[in-house]
Amino acid sequence: MQRGVCRLLAAHGFCAVGEVTLASGRRADLVGLGAKGEIWIVEIKTSVEDYRADRKWPDYLAFCDSFFFATHAEVPAAIFPEETGLIVADPYGGEIVRARPHGALAAARRKAMMLRLARTAAQRLHGLMDPTFDGGVRF
Repeated sequence: MQRGVCRLLAAHGFCAVGEVTLASGRRADLVGLGAKGEIWIVEIKTSVEDYRADRKWPDYLAFCDSFFFATHAEVPAAIFPEETGLIVADPYGGEIVRARPHGALAAARRKAMMLRLARTAAQRLHGLMDPTFDGGVRF
């Protein structure tokens, strides 16, 4: 499902980075960065139980302009809070069913998030180019 959500984000002009550790220590499933610096966080939930077991999602709101849950068609949309965005996806793509921007990030938080995304992506790219190197910075 993550691949389908990434394809959807790309179709909307966003670059996505998976498993991003935020300054709070929480780890977001996907963080999307738009061409104008917009930041979206997407939490992927594969079942009703997965959603009910995870109550940390409100902690992500301070780190994005828009927050979405992503799920597949077999999970009932009614379980997700109305104040959040909702994406329905499969491995090949997805659809934004509900968009709910909750407010713009402060400039300092936006800059910190953009630096975190850039450094995370660069570190992963370095790992692909040089998989035996283990002297990099850890986040």
